[in-house]
Amino acid sequence: MLTLLGLLQQRQVWTGPELADRLGVTPRTVRRDVERLRSLGYPVHAGQGVGGGYRLGAGQDLPPLLLDDEEAIATVASLLAGAGGGVAGAGDAALRALTKLDRVLPTRLRHEVHALSGSVESFGGGRTPVDPQVLMTLARACRDEVEAGFDYPSGGEVRERRVEPYRLVASDRRWYLLAYDLDRDGWRNFRVDRMTGVSARTWRFRPRAAPDAATYVQENVASRVYPHQARFLVHASAARVRAQIPASAAVVRERGDELCEVLSGAERLDSVLMHVLLLGHDFEVLDPPELRRRCRVLAERLLSAGAAASPAPAAEDP
Repeated sequence: MLTLLGLLQQRQVWTGPELADRLGVTPRTVRRDVERLRSLGYPVHAGQGVGGGYRLGAGQDLPPLLLDDEEAIATVASLLAGAGGGVAGAGDAALRALTKLDRVLPTRLRHEVHALSGSVESFGGGRTPVDPQVLMTLARACRDEVEAGFDYPSGGEVRERRVEPYRLVASDRRWYLLAYDLDRDGWRNFRVDRMTGVSARTWRFRPRAAPDAATYVQENVASRVYPHQARFLVHASAARVRAQIPASAAVVRERGDELCEVLSGAERLDSVLMHVLLLGHDFEVLDPPELRRRCRVLAERLLSAGAAASPAPAAEDP
């Protein structure tokens, strides 16, 4: 029954056969467990015909979380503030919790939540602030498998984008949306703080085979968006190097107990070379070949700069 509740929180609508297949039970058992959830206070609605099925709706009271109205308002407002930026590491968990509470929050409390969350601000923290309501709109669209639309800057102008949203991904600096761009027929990641006019539509889509969201976004942010990419074999453990490099600056892959591969990008290859050099570990350039040649040129220049010069004459005693 708890597994059934979890499924109802993940998606807008489930048909009886879909739930029965997921749970490995008969449709009759699904109907029985739905009735048990209703008896516990969970508002599970059933619709007939095309597009019908079971859905978890907002009830008169929050079901067995045992929160009163003031506690519910404070919890959701705090989660909204946490999801929008500020607290390192808290945004992901806050957004996951919000998508669950959003399904069952009584309608009468929503305007109070919005009023309170609008009066909360934060300072510090490294993540670029975003509107929590935009995050919630995108999270619902991902959960409900419906198209989303928004305006996004590209090539010096703002263009309307129409996408199938897949996952929200938080880096150490920003929020990103991994989505299938319907007009460009391919996977893209978008910075949430650059979006305007965000809306979730009613057109549902069948999920496509998707890349791993976190890996795809990290590789794009750390290297593919730059004109130059470079790969290095660093003589140190992946854990040690990850502690030295922000996740948004490079992808670090384990290659052994004391070896790792670092993939990064930059406007100039000299810049990424200097960053790896300053990590303080031995390393080798894997790609591109011209960077290996550049290493030799810079090495000769550094040797020349460090060569012994004639000592300056000692100052005479007064």
